Amino acid sequence: MILPIIAYGDPVLRKVGVDIDKDYPNLGELIDNMRETMVNAQGVGLAAPQIGKAIRLFIINATPFSEDEELEENEREFLSNFDKVFINAKILKEEGDEWAFNEGCLSIPDIREDVFREEKVTIEYLDENFEKHVDVIDGIAARIVQHEYDHIEGVLFTDKISSLKKRLLKKKLENITKGIVKADYRMKFPMLKRK
Repeated sequence: MILPIIAYGDPVLRKVGVDIDKDYPNLGELIDNMRETMVNAQGVGLAAPQIGKAIRLFIINATPFSEDEELEENEREFLSNFDKVFINAKILKEEGDEWAFNEGCLSIPDIREDVFREEKVTIEYLDENFEKHVDVIDGIAARIVQHEYDHIEGVLFTDKISSLKKRLLKKKLENITKGIVKADYRMKFPMLKRK
């Protein structure tokens, strides 16, 4: 089932997610719905807060990047198989040179900005079968992991841009909270909630 994506301004996007266990209600169905929602919105990642759940769960499918001719062949090949579920994730280390990449977010449509992040992460997480993994990830995949991880920490990519850029985007961000934005997928806007 395709779920509405929570728009910028909703308090759930600012909550630090709580850990879950394998008894979390309908977890398999939730993951399937998140995948369907992400694909429908043409995203490469989706975190539970973006569908209104303040839990430590996010999914990534980076295969669209595998067709990017600007990337080296080995990175494209890695991205073609980078389809993962991250439960109760914890970034253990971020390292390497910071580099800029133009990021966007399904919860913040029509806004893209360069964000600086370190090039490599070490992350500990559980997969959908609750098997523990510790992965070292770099390049575009690391960036996607960092972006989605930020969501379960209550952080948005717009928090990582300069105060000048934030001021320039203020009106656009306010409009998103009011539902004055065009997105090609279902969204739920905080200012449109019924009293």
